Amino acid sequence: MELIYGIKDKPSFGKVLLFAIQQLLAIMAATIAVPAIIGHGLTASAALFGAGVGTVVYLLFTKSASPVFLGSSFAFIGSMLSAFAGAASVQIGYWGLIIGALMAGLVYVIIAIIVKFCGVSWIDKLMPPVIIGPTVAIIGLSLAPNAVSDLMKSTVEGGSPYVALICGLVTLFVTMLCSTYGKTLGRLIPFILGILAGYILASIFALIGTLREIPSLIVINYSAIENIKGFFALPKFTFLMGGSAGLKGITGTYLLTIFAAYVPVAFVVFAEHLADHKNLSTIVGVNLLEEPGLTRTLLGDGIGTMVSTVFGGCPNTTYGESIGCVAITRNASTISIWGCAALCILFSMISPLVAFLETIPNCVMGGVCIALYGFIAVSGFKMFQTVDLNKNKNLFVASIIFITGVGGMVVSFGQIQIRTVACALILGIVTNIILSKESN
Repeated sequence: MELIYGIKDKPSFGKVLLFAIQQLLAIMAATIAVPAIIGHGLTASAALFGAGVGTVVYLLFTKSASPVFLGSSFAFIGSMLSAFAGAASVQIGYWGLIIGALMAGLVYVIIAIIVKFCGVSWIDKLMPPVIIGPTVAIIGLSLAPNAVSDLMKSTVEGGSPYVALICGLVTLFVTMLCSTYGKTLGRLIPFILGILAGYILASIFALIGTLREIPSLIVINYSAIENIKGFFALPKFTFLMGGSAGLKGITGTYLLTIFAAYVPVAFVVFAEHLADHKNLSTIVGVNLLEEPGLTRTLLGDGIGTMVSTVFGGCPNTTYGESIGCVAITRNASTISIWGCAALCILFSMISPLVAFLETIPNCVMGGVCIALYGFIAVSGFKMFQTVDLNKNKNLFVASIIFITGVGGMVVSFGQIQIRTVACALILGIVTNIILSKESN
């Protein structure tokens, strides 16, 4: 793919600001969704702060050579819920989140050390294009139901799904038109323009619905703005919410519970880390597993997760939305990611900005995510287009990954959950090993 801005390019300050806002809008919905799902006092502002700090750590470890944002990981939702379910008090649960993230991050560090001394060739043999390509495609396809669901979702009870659909489709079409036919700036910030178009249209519908007393036209909820208390506020950091009392209540049994909940998931997320970086490598035209190197990306991701959780409670992972944003805009400048991380930290402390971001309707974000997730899926298809599918081995490997992935296979062991992408990847690897002796 021909990039407009390469990894080390330095756009003007004004463009960097726009690119950073665009990345923020792309990753914001998923990043703040995780604390909303977990509850127990975790906040969107703390998650944004943690994601920003975690991304800074990642960029430092990778020497600003990998243009991807780290946001709240959905894979660890079951682990996070286990931290609270197994705790004698909510305060202990907060420390459980931090301890679990430390354990998960340590898995990344250990793997990074192994890669440092053994190289990455074994990874290429374990996960060739016939495995990585379909797995990357599944990352996008597995997210598709979320995008379609949001596309027709009103954030106000009684709002019409058809009004939501109109707003979401306008967002999608404006994004596509700007990306395809726009001039230089329009092609670089299609998500900002698309989200603004959808937000304005939803606001117009809401105004008409309020004046004419037609509740079905109202699909946007402004309650977050109405409930603003003050301009500046520090997020509720996880380590402060746990306090000394929570730290004292931790037992050996509880630590074993946390270990069982977090460590297996860390190995699963490692596989997603590989798939994301292989996908991003094809987009930017640089093998990121060699430069800056898998050791550095793993250390950045693992230690970034540790630091992020101390503040925001949520373990991090490289975001497909961020990769999709790079692919569509053809802007791989890591300065944009630095800017996004800085904005996350800044915005998390400015109450009106956090509130505004929370008012963006689901349907508008659904329109954007259809494009983002679609690009991820197509990137995966491109990665294995040279694979010989006339060979039964390759045909079976790809078929199993696609069917288990599209079918939404999930395996649970108590509170530990192996999610769809990981299940598909693991079965693909096993199948490839079993059929490795296929005759030519």
